[in-house]
Amino acid sequence: MSDPMQEQAGAKRDMAVSEQVEAGGTRGEDFNDADFKRTVWRAMRTVAIAIAVGVPLLGWKAGWGNAGLFAVGALISGSGLMQWLRLLSAVAARIESEGKAPSSPFAALLIGLFLRLGVALALLYVSLKFLHGSVLALVAGLALGLTALLIESIRLLKSWTD
Repeated sequence: MSDPMQEQAGAKRDMAVSEQVEAGGTRGEDFNDADFKRTVWRAMRTVAIAIAVGVPLLGWKAGWGNAGLFAVGALISGSGLMQWLRLLSAVAARIESEGKAPSSPFAALLIGLFLRLGVALALLYVSLKFLHGSVLALVAGLALGLTALLIESIRLLKSWTD
């Protein structure tokens, strides 16, 4: 025999979860690939906003060499977020395919990852050699992706506890 109060509380909880899913978020135990993609896209949007605001401010206050290094670091960081999104989405698709032919070739994705790392390394070298700015501006740009993911993680945790 079930308790009507427990059934009513369960129905309210299920309704709250469905409303939250419709609003674009889920609870922690229901975190899925779509939530991951949405989180990474928000982090990339945060990086883009930081570039749009930070580069002119740094150029005005600290010089255009520092602004250029910040932009290079932020672009590398943002491309890293995009690469992780593609890589983890492909892994999730491969896991979900369960023996069927995967929809995207994994080797091409890995080649793209290593090519991006090579381009990032060359971009770091060239920017440090020719922009003559502070290495701290470059490090701040590189840390931007991690900072954006941290902000999005805190937002997710907050939404799960409300």
